[in-house]
Amino acid sequence: MQSSSNIETSHPFVAATIQEFRYYKSLADRAIAQISDEQLRQALDANTNSVLVIVKHLAGNLLSRWTDFLTSDGEKPNRDRDSEFIDDVQSRGDILARWEAGWSALFSTLTNLQPVDLEKTIRIRSEPHTVYRAIQRQLAHTAYHVGQIVQLCRHWAGDHWQVLTIPRGGSKEFLAKKRAEFGPK
Repeated sequence: MQSSSNIETSHPFVAATIQEFRYYKSLADRAIAQISDEQLRQALDANTNSVLVIVKHLAGNLLSRWTDFLTSDGEKPNRDRDSEFIDDVQSRGDILARWEAGWSALFSTLTNLQPVDLEKTIRIRSEPHTVYRAIQRQLAHTAYHVGQIVQLCRHWAGDHWQVLTIPRGGSKEFLAKKRAEFGPK
């Protein structure tokens, strides 16, 4: 995989997008690492999904959308979306392997996009999307589910939770560090 700085020379939008996706993946990875295998499978109630199910769904979505991205519909014929909401995964290792496969498809495709590809039209469930729109759609969908994952993990980790972003009451200290690092505007 190319670094963001290499991609930036071909298209800054793609580089910035990859950076955002990496951020959301990191949030989810660090949150998931803080819960047990049992908690991974726990839902808040009968009408909500567990972390495992959300991860399974997002992994399936990423793999379907980003495999043969420019040449086939983003909703692949072999994808069974409804089954993504069933907890039938054997282990944490199995679900994390699916998770990594989905992210790998996304990052590989984004890394290999050429500037001319951004103007193309692809299809998702037969609906035409510009590549720009498809990328934004995926980023929004991913951020939505990563937020769910983080919130559930935060709930299940309880007092053992390690903050992933700025801790409560730590905004001024965080801002001071950033200003020291980057300088004030």
